[in-house]
Order: sequence, then structure tokens, then C-alpha cells
Amino acid sequence: MILEEWISDNQATIITIVLVLAGAWLVSIFGGALVRKTVKKAVRGNGQESYEEERKREDTIITIIIGAMSLLIWPMALLVIVSQLGVNIAPLIAGVGILGLAVGFGAQNFVKDMISGLFIIAENQYRVGDVVQLNSESIGVVEKISLRATILRDLDGIVYTVPNGNIEITANYSKEHSGINLDIGVSYDTNLEKAIKVINKTCMELAKDPDWSGKIIETPQFLRVEDFADSAIILKITGTTKPIMQWGVTGELRKRLKIAFDKEKIEIPFPQRVIHSAKK
Repeated sequence: MILEEWISDNQATIITIVLVLAGAWLVSIFGGALVRKTVKKAVRGNGQESYEEERKREDTIITIIIGAMSLLIWPMALLVIVSQLGVNIAPLIAGVGILGLAVGFGAQNFVKDMISGLFIIAENQYRVGDVVQLNSESIGVVEKISLRATILRDLDGIVYTVPNGNIEITANYSKEHSGINLDIGVSYDTNLEKAIKVINKTCMELAKDPDWSGKIIETPQFLRVEDFADSAIILKITGTTKPIMQWGVTGELRKRLKIAFDKEKIEIPFPQRVIHSAKK
């Protein structure tokens, strides 16, 4: 009964609150659509990145801008609703300002994180979906970037949350393209010219395979004799793949090289220890 009377006496206020909520919702929806359209147009207009690179950058920028919009729209809507309920919001705003000032003195790390996040986004250091290593410690796929922190997930499913202000060194394994850098050892009595021909032939076959050709940009091939190790001559193989494809391609290449070397009687040596026992 009391609720019905309140509703009857405050119909205008209720209508205003509903309109404010509806307006905030519409602004969020149409604002988000406008942000997506504008960002996609701006990013795709540079003509310097592949479709996959553009999509990653778009997703990252869109997520951050829409998140920032939400932080502005809904608190403002809440203040309007509170004022419609008869609460004087002037002291509330003043109190929030004083609280913000007090928090600001103790929030230097937070401000540092925000500024670093802006630079990460502006410089396009990495995007959602990239594989990165931060500070030579945390490594994984970037799942989310905000102005405050970067969230990674590694192969074990472990999630790392790294404050942007703590990031000093960034290694991006998947920006624009990725590289194959494979060292393989052969025994010292191996005919190197034969081994090189087998390597290049195997690499070429891999690059022509329909299951792998779409992942390879530059066909892997023998580059140089890398080192004379204790029990092997180290041969280096290099090539270029599409982003994040280097591990799968390298793994398949290792498998094919082992099969090819076995067929051609090329030995891949391994450390051995000879123990001599003195006869009594």
C-alpha cells in the first residue's frame, strides 16, 4: 500500500529515472557501435598491416574505448537518478572530489599504470591475441589489455595479470610475422653438401604441402654452419611464418627432418660417455 502511494505520488520521478536509464543504455549501445565503426575505418585505412594484424589492433582499441565510455556514462546516470530521488548531490560531488584528491596522493602506481597503458596502446606494442613475454618473466597469449593492466594466459592455462607500470621490456612473438630459427646437429663424418640438400628439399616439401603452405611466408632453408660442438656440427635453418605459426611449423619440420635423415643415413648425434675400467 505504501509502495503504491509512493509510485502514485512520484510518477514523474519514475518516468525520469526510466528515461535516464534508457538514455544511458542507448548511448552505450550506439556509442559502442560508433566507436567500432570509427576504429575499424581508421585502422584499416593505413594499408600497412595484414587483416589479422588489423583485427587484433581493432579489438584492443575498441575494448579500451568502450570500457572508458562505460566508466563515464553510468556514474553520470547514477548521479542524475540520485538527484531525482531528492538527494542533494552537490555535497556528494564535493565529497567525491575530496576523496579523489586524497586517493590521488596514494595512487601514484595507479597513475603510472594508466600512463604506461596509454603508451602501450598508442605505440601498438602488442594487441589482444599476440604472444608476448613481459619483463623476461611472464609469457603467454594476451587475453585482455586495459589502461591499468595486461592479462596473459600461458600454455598451462595459468593467467598472469601484469600492471602496465611494471612492464619494462616487451618481447612480441607474433607481430606482423614470426620466424623459424632451428639448429640441428649432424655427426662430424657427415657429407655436409648432402645434408644441406636433404634439409632444403625437406623444407621445400613442407612449404608445398597444402596443410602447411598457408602458414609459411618464406620457405625455411639452410643458412649456415652455426658451430662445431663437442659431438656434432650444428647447422642453422631459418624461415618466416605467419604470426604464432612458428612453433607448429618448426615442430613439423623437425619431424620431417628426422625421417629424411634416417632415410639418407645421416646421423643426428647425441652426447655419449665412454667409461674405461682398469683390469685387475
